[in-house]
Amino acid sequence: MLRYLPFLLVLALWIYAFIDCLNTPEGEVRGLPKVVWVIIILLFGEVLVGPVAWLVAGRPRRVPAGGAAAAEQQPRARRTEWVAPDDNPEFLKSLKDETARNEEKLLKDWEADLRRREDELKRRESGEEPQPPQD
Repeated sequence: MLRYLPFLLVLALWIYAFIDCLNTPEGEVRGLPKVVWVIIILLFGEVLVGPVAWLVAGRPRRVPAGGAAAAEQQPRARRTEWVAPDDNPEFLKSLKDETARNEEKLLKDWEADLRRREDELKRRESGEEPQPPQD
């Protein structure tokens, strides 16, 4: 089984470099035209020269907007599209507001029930006829 591992690693690198080259926009390819890079990757893929050359010399460098220093100082500055709910202060505030409303309603219901029971207990102690619940 281990004797196939080098072949599988070479094949995986070959496929990765080929697909990466195909998915890279023409304007971002460095060094040679995109078609030439595809041919180099396909012709020299078995000996790893093509894929390694693509990864080293042809692939565009992916530097964050504002440079690497800006990305290190503010890692969340790039995140403008989607924010996880537990990182979104507006969402957390809406949860707190909703929870507070639910708790307030529950507290009012408990207080009303307590008042009703106290009134019922007072009536029983004074000997009055109990009244049916008014729900």
